[in-house]
Amino acid sequence: MKIFNTLSGQKEDFHPQKEVVTMYVCGITTYDECHIGHAMSYIVFDVIKRYLKFKGYKVKHVQNFTDIDDKVIERARQLGISPSEVSHKYIDHYFVDMDALNIERADFYPKATEEIPQIIEVIRGLLVKGNAYESEGSVYFRVRSFPGYGKLSHRNLAEMISKESIYMEKKEYPLDFALWKAAKPGEPFWESPWGRGRPGWHIECSAIALKYLGASIDIHGGGQDLIFPHHENEIAQSETFTGEFPFVQYWIHNGLMQRDKQKMSKSIGNLVRVEDMLNRFSADAVRFFVLSSHYRSPLVYSEEALNAIERGTERLRLALSQKGGGGEGATLNPKPFERKFVEAMDDDFNTAQAIAVLYELAKEINQGATEEVNIIEAQGTLLKLAGVLGLTLEEKRKPPLDAEALINLLVSVRDNLRQAQQWQLADKIRRGLAELGITLEDAPQGTIWKHKR
Repeated sequence: MKIFNTLSGQKEDFHPQKEVVTMYVCGITTYDECHIGHAMSYIVFDVIKRYLKFKGYKVKHVQNFTDIDDKVIERARQLGISPSEVSHKYIDHYFVDMDALNIERADFYPKATEEIPQIIEVIRGLLVKGNAYESEGSVYFRVRSFPGYGKLSHRNLAEMISKESIYMEKKEYPLDFALWKAAKPGEPFWESPWGRGRPGWHIECSAIALKYLGASIDIHGGGQDLIFPHHENEIAQSETFTGEFPFVQYWIHNGLMQRDKQKMSKSIGNLVRVEDMLNRFSADAVRFFVLSSHYRSPLVYSEEALNAIERGTERLRLALSQKGGGGEGATLNPKPFERKFVEAMDDDFNTAQAIAVLYELAKEINQGATEEVNIIEAQGTLLKLAGVLGLTLEEKRKPPLDAEALINLLVSVRDNLRQAQQWQLADKIRRGLAELGITLEDAPQGTIWKHKR
């Protein structure tokens, strides 16, 4: 099995250090609901973990929650609640979304605020070694004290300084980054040897990975937007503190979700929430959409593509529902398809090619059913391989109760518009509901809505 390693810039044979594969994936900052860009990353690493387990590996998976951050604090101010309440709200929402997407849970979900003693220990060690310094109650990492800085992003210090907007106050060097931030009035804080404050963003991941997975881990994952500065800084902190190299054997980064030729992000305002997507499309369709491109490639959000994929999954469901011959006649051999699936996934998790194999197998099953071929084993293989990609191939779920209430409200509004002879607006509501898979039947006793079959 070969994996593309961001550190080397090439595919490498996968050789974990021990029997259990250690995997760390950067989690969300807990200040808002998850969007499809978040889902893309967690679907990718869910499939990587599932495939490793399919290959016979045991996996120890850790994913953090950044539950104290400038964005969390600002969100708390907007909502008039505490930062901890904000984090609790959006962590709960995260699990609802990820469970709905059939994403297997990590073994541990440490929160930054629960790991303050470990974070302080690492910062203290960096200070003792001379790789960090204190300045007005904050602590910064000396980037120039780590000779390998830039090896992950493949940039030198001069290039980084020219490309980044650097805030210089209190720092010895423009690229030095905060390990500990001195408390500001009205913000949450923790006691430390350097005074009241809170941890910087980068140090939490190093401290958590060290505590839960050890000084050198097999796989570290995240989006390509985290390569610099976040993961670059993690390497510098971790390898300096432990003295062990490398901090990570295989750096895996997924491409980013785009919409209207821009990265999908809250600051741009082009987000599509996971909850909204799942009210329109099945979890299988969302996963298919993400996995239909190579994980390192950017993915352009497209509702047209999602609609097409939703229809395509019906071919797989049909294959599983077939009642082909199970007697002593010809048997459809699924082993060649499984070999092709494994070959695709062994080549840097080529899910697009793996999905193509599923469709090939489904086609043969559907054809075999008409010829009374024994397809039972092939159906089992199709379900097994789909499961490696996290696909259930169950029927698309009905809208949740709150969605049904919204549909009833829209139907009521449409009835009022029809009574007022506002035909154009009433028809617009009907067409919009039809696009969501809802059909309307106007009857003397009122309008009835149904799910499309």
